[in-house]
Amino acid sequence: MACRKIFKYRAVKEKIQDMTALRSAKAEAKAEEQAEKDIAKARMEVAHEIRLAKEAEAAMELHAAKAQQKASQEMAKH
Repeated sequence: MACRKIFKYRAVKEKIQDMTALRSAKAEAKAEEQAEKDIAKARMEVAHEIRLAKEAEAAMELHAAKAQQKASQEMAKH
């Protein structure tokens, strides 16, 4: 009789340990997934800022070229 109680106790103890290990593994996997999502979001934000910077640089180059053309036209008049 006492032997059965010991086996039941061990079985319950093992089940609790398994559940704890499973929870721990799930929490670790979820944290890893969140970290990957955060990295991906940061990469997207960086790519967006780079695109905006390139567009602004192209606009400035166009503006500078137009200004230089107008300056050349004004110099040609005088």
